[in-house]
Amino acid sequence: MLDGKSWPSCKIESDMAAFIEAIDLHKTYHVGKIEVPALRGISFTIQKGEFVSVVGPSGSGKSTLFYLLGGLTRADSGKVILDGDDFASLSDAERTRMRKHKIGFVFQKFNLLPTLSARSNIEIAREISGNGHRDSAFFERIAELLGLARRLNHRPSELSGGEQQRVALARALINKPAIVLADEPTGNLDTENSNIVLRMLRQSNQELGQTVLMITHNPEAAKYADCILHMRDGHIVQPEEDPQWAPH
Repeated sequence: MLDGKSWPSCKIESDMAAFIEAIDLHKTYHVGKIEVPALRGISFTIQKGEFVSVVGPSGSGKSTLFYLLGGLTRADSGKVILDGDDFASLSDAERTRMRKHKIGFVFQKFNLLPTLSARSNIEIAREISGNGHRDSAFFERIAELLGLARRLNHRPSELSGGEQQRVALARALINKPAIVLADEPTGNLDTENSNIVLRMLRQSNQELGQTVLMITHNPEAAKYADCILHMRDGHIVQPEEDPQWAPH
């Protein structure tokens, strides 16, 4: 976790084997006849077990990068390689299988099933993944750490926004994925709930060795990471190019 006095940027290249690698990613959206470039040649590597924050202003390409790294959309050109597998070379079924077994997603919108209890919303992730091994002790531990132990029988409409996000985080972590991708996980939360979510992400990173990539616009949230990738106008940039992130 960053100490607040420094803002170390992640290394774009490394001599070590990369666990996540983005290679010259380009992505352009089309709005009628207008082309809107989102990514303009993004390249970087992330090592296994790193916790990385991706920061930048709205429109910098952060969320597009998130969707590409999670295999939820395809790049126009370039490659995303996760644990040695090139997403572009995989079939749709293989991409789906990778997402089920290797990646946990946390979104700003909680995406909970309204008719299910908190417990069932978490457990359904195991059903979808086909993970037959139910680690009851791990489930109860996550629920306790996230302050959900007494709220597991409640439906989403009976939970606060912070509690719903914590359920969403538990759902992402329950299968112990190798990679956790979080898109503005504290964007709709107050300080107390934000800290609970961030501490849990950091703890899962440290104790389970999970590789975590978190999109955020919040400097305080970004400090929970080991290093920061700075984005602006679809590029990776140096922190001094954005006054909000420049060291003081």
